[in-house]
Amino acid sequence: MRVLSLFDGISCGMVALERAGIPVERYVAYEINEPSIKISKKNYPTIEHKGDVTNADFSEYIGFDLLIGGSPCQDLSGLNTVYRQKGKTGLKGEKSHLFYAYVDALNTVAPKYFLFENVASMKAEWRDEITRELGVEPVMINSALVSAQERKRLYWTNIPNVTQPSDKGIVLDDIILSAEKVPEKYWYRGKKYTLNGEDDRVIATLDGEKIFSENKRVFNPKHKCGTLCGDGAGGNLQKKVYQNGAVRKLTPLEYERLQTLPDNYTEGAADSHRYTAVGNGWTVDVIAHILGWLHNA
Repeated sequence: MRVLSLFDGISCGMVALERAGIPVERYVAYEINEPSIKISKKNYPTIEHKGDVTNADFSEYIGFDLLIGGSPCQDLSGLNTVYRQKGKTGLKGEKSHLFYAYVDALNTVAPKYFLFENVASMKAEWRDEITRELGVEPVMINSALVSAQERKRLYWTNIPNVTQPSDKGIVLDDIILSAEKVPEKYWYRGKKYTLNGEDDRVIATLDGEKIFSENKRVFNPKHKCGTLCGDGAGGNLQKKVYQNGAVRKLTPLEYERLQTLPDNYTEGAADSHRYTAVGNGWTVDVIAHILGWLHNA
């Protein structure tokens, strides 16, 4: 199969194709983030990296079998207010307008199959605009079905008969490292955390103050964590877990597991780049589930 991947990131699409058992003859990727490209090249040296999608001549790929991609969601996400400035929101936003590069590729290449992903929290008017441009209704799949992460995403695809994945019932306890294997740099020491019995999803208090807000959430390992994002190692949205009577942030390896990537897939990059790249990536098992329906197409 010849694959064109836009906004390729760390090539989660290639991992998913491999996991779904779909042979890849050629995989062409458009991505501009250098740390992400480096991670991709480490894992898949044969991927053809082409750089900036805005400079692409998609006529080079006429006849390719599959187009995949998820354009930047910052201007679409209902959880992100940083990019909603000066009226540049939705599909007209500084980043999310790149969706139309995907539309250009789809119309020019005319692949047999396509898959497009974006956030489920976008406004209905933006969802409907994407649906009109792509000509298919989206399927909403929550990554919680296949991972220990709550992550609702919309998937537009012409791959037939796609259904919901089976619920694997995975929680944080199933994917986190044992406490003794976690390096000291990931722990928060010198603070007194206690269990919060009122809500076992937001389970801790810090010096008597409940940790409840989205940007300071500490998760119970018996449950799932919230949606990963490309917020860097020191960002406020860094996911934390209560373990062995203390609080720590999740490690990059645990982030990989939350996105169902292979262990140490991003190893070799700085922690901040690993967190960002994985948070911006796809939940591989969801994509593999969707692409797996190609076997029946």
